[in-house]
Amino acid sequence: MLVRFPTSVSEAQQCLAEGAVPIGGATLVWATWQRDGFPELAMSLRDVPEANVLERETVGGAVVLHRMNDRVPDVLRLAAAAVGTGAVRRTATVGGNLVGSALRCLLPAAIVLDARATVLESDGVRETDLAELVAKRPVLLSLRWREPIACAYRKLAGEAGGPPPPVVASAVHVDDGGDRLRVAVRDGYDVLSGSAPCGADPAQALQTLRASAFGDLPTAAWHVVRSQVTGLLGGRGTD
Repeated sequence: MLVRFPTSVSEAQQCLAEGAVPIGGATLVWATWQRDGFPELAMSLRDVPEANVLERETVGGAVVLHRMNDRVPDVLRLAAAAVGTGAVRRTATVGGNLVGSALRCLLPAAIVLDARATVLESDGVRETDLAELVAKRPVLLSLRWREPIACAYRKLAGEAGGPPPPVVASAVHVDDGGDRLRVAVRDGYDVLSGSAPCGADPAQALQTLRASAFGDLPTAAWHVVRSQVTGLLGGRGTD
């Protein structure tokens, strides 16, 4: 297998046009390739500047998870810190987690940040939403979002050998017409999301969420949603 390391977006685009397979941090694909066979040509974005940016409102797809520090919002930093072991986080990338992983540990955080994705295809660069990113799995160059007013994250304990543990992420943004709360929950391999206006009473936001995507959440996950919403909006929530 030949691995190329382009140093610009145009070089990376040419690699894709030649059939190169994105390698990311190789934490997910290596075992599959050992089992099914290696591609003839692979590509890493580790030397492409646009894929390595790390700022308060953007992160590159080639950024390894252990680099996610206080330059990014807490909800994204904590999500990255909860992925695997230290050895995994020193190798796994943002793009690999969001595009190549069935767990998508960073996805709830990206959803509540209302992030947009800049993706690379063989015919150019474009912006898309997270739904298309997850569904079509293009090469992720970077994520971009607006700074939240406040955010929260929690990963619940899981059973060894069991399903993925629930993850709850939430954030408040200033939107036209008033502040808006966004919440996302990973329940098994599914990620549910919802939003509500931030009124004076957090109970109203909780009722809106409970009546929508989160109606069938397990009790433990809903308790975390309630705790985060109450903490972000103030006051006391409701069941």
